[in-house]
Amino acid sequence: MLAMEKTLEIIMEDLRNSELATMDQVESPEVDIGVVSTILSAISHDKDCTEQWAWEQGVKIFVKLLNSGKELLQIRATIKLGRIAKFVPEDILEQTVPHVIALLCRPPSGGSPSIQETAAFCLGRLARRGDNLSSTIGDSGTIPILVRLLLESEGRMQRVVVKALRELVVCTQSNQVILARSGAQAIINLIASSPDDVKKTAAEILTSLTHLKEVRREIASLGGIPMLIQSARLGRIASRVRAAQAIGQLGVARRVRRMLVNAGAIPVLIDLLRENDLAAKLVAGNALGIISAHVDYLRPVAQAGAIPLFVELLEGSNPQGKEIAEDVFCILAVAEENAIAIAEHLVRILQGSNVEAKAAAADVVWDLSSYKHSVSVVRASGAIPLLLRLLEDENDDVREKASGAVAQLSYDRADRLALTEAGAIPILLSLLQKESEELKDNAAEALINFSEDPALRDMISQAFDIPAFRDMQERLVRIQQSNEHTSHSLRSMSLDQFTS
Repeated sequence: MLAMEKTLEIIMEDLRNSELATMDQVESPEVDIGVVSTILSAISHDKDCTEQWAWEQGVKIFVKLLNSGKELLQIRATIKLGRIAKFVPEDILEQTVPHVIALLCRPPSGGSPSIQETAAFCLGRLARRGDNLSSTIGDSGTIPILVRLLLESEGRMQRVVVKALRELVVCTQSNQVILARSGAQAIINLIASSPDDVKKTAAEILTSLTHLKEVRREIASLGGIPMLIQSARLGRIASRVRAAQAIGQLGVARRVRRMLVNAGAIPVLIDLLRENDLAAKLVAGNALGIISAHVDYLRPVAQAGAIPLFVELLEGSNPQGKEIAEDVFCILAVAEENAIAIAEHLVRILQGSNVEAKAAAADVVWDLSSYKHSVSVVRASGAIPLLLRLLEDENDDVREKASGAVAQLSYDRADRLALTEAGAIPILLSLLQKESEELKDNAAEALINFSEDPALRDMISQAFDIPAFRDMQERLVRIQQSNEHTSHSLRSMSLDQFTS
């Protein structure tokens, strides 16, 4: 009962005190609180009462105060209810909701603080208790009322109302749907025209709505893209991450992608990628990858400083971060100057001691080796000797990724010569013996490409006696025959459709 006694003592003290918590001071109301004092004292000192019973009695007192008809007493009781809400059981608090909402709907009286302001403050504190209570408040029609008050108010009143609205929608999906249908445009407008403190809170509200497709569509169609970009700069990191996620989702559409870039999405996402927060890095990195998927934005993303930041993800310990970095590098490397910069970083990683990073870097080299212009970039970077050295590494994942890169490089004649000069053939021949299937397959694929080069065929003659090499040869022949058959069937089908 100690917590209950302490809370009731706070109630009594505040009912006697004219200072209203975070609100401005008002004159002490001339009300008879003797009855209230007697009841609360009896509850707090009754050894036989249970805590649940005590809270129920306390709430009855609050309901009486809220319905007293004396505005100053109602204001003080509403603020106190908001302040102690974190201690009170949710089912008890729920009984006060309709009474506080009734005060929110009262016409303004001109006082400071107004009854609507204190009611909004209290509802925001009640909503913090959990999703059930927040849903109850939202289902009671509170959100449209708060939106109206938000548009009509300014100064402290506006700050209190927007914070209450944030508490109601940030974590409660049903309330997000209600606000999306009744006030999403109002929130967008608020970000565009409000003071910084209100703007930050409004940004958190907007980002909480962006997981709803209809809200994202509305943001794009009603000129809200600049506000979404602002939201990725404002407020708490969780809100900024939600904005970045919405940017990525919207950026899938080419038309909207251009709007996002023109509104400044690239530097905003770069800033988030620099944050010391893993979720921010992952979401911003993924969104940048989506933005980059257009030839016009390959260079601007790299010029904004993206490549070193994705290198950090590649060298980090998070598997998803490595995967995102690999994917984005493969996109950015479509521009040759980006490929050169990426290859320089990859070579440094391949020379290092971070095993997981080396495997990831070798995987990127494998991908880049399939790009026509990147083949020469990889060769010029000095990666080939490093890849061959990795083929003798103790880590199987590193060896498999490196062997895949070597196999891919072997399709280019100049790279075959560079591989030969670096001593690739004896290493590849050794991999055909007692290795994992993937290693043997990659080595055999590379050696088959060597065998088809007249200048190198004799150097790998001993491979023809090795089963893994012959199996790969037969497999490639079957694949080639299957491709030719499919191509012939498609041509015949097209001809039949044309002549029918």
